[in-house]
Amino acid sequence: MRILLPSLAQPGLDAPPRDKITIFGDGNTKAVFMKESDVAAFTISAVDDPRTLNKVLYLRPPGNLCSLNDLVNMWEIKIGKMLEKLHVSEEELLQKIKGTSFPANFEMLFIYYAFIKGDHTYFDIEPSSGVNGTQLYPHLKYTTISEFLDTLV
Repeated sequence: MRILLPSLAQPGLDAPPRDKITIFGDGNTKAVFMKESDVAAFTISAVDDPRTLNKVLYLRPPGNLCSLNDLVNMWEIKIGKMLEKLHVSEEELLQKIKGTSFPANFEMLFIYYAFIKGDHTYFDIEPSSGVNGTQLYPHLKYTTISEFLDTLV
């Protein structure tokens, strides 16, 4: 949440746009967003839980699985305004990443792997090697994307 959401995944911005927004790829690939303190709460719960022994703990809370198109739609509703959408293809984004040195390309790398490649969601969690912490600990509360966006309005 801390890296991409304050700018709505717009590299170089410190605040969400109010007029124009860039959609990377088709805008439909979903990514997972979690606040660091929420990740910590799930991790602490998993430490002594035998169900998590020798397994990867994945966090995919339903309220935090979101595509760029979903994110833009939520933001437009919150600000009561439609944004002009500029589309950047995968190839164009890769060229921008290659043409920008580290650490300036850091946000674009996150965007590429989350919203183009779908690294958060392209696979199913295999029960033999992983567990979904949000299913194991439904009592734990977490900050949703919508709640986080409320702080930016």
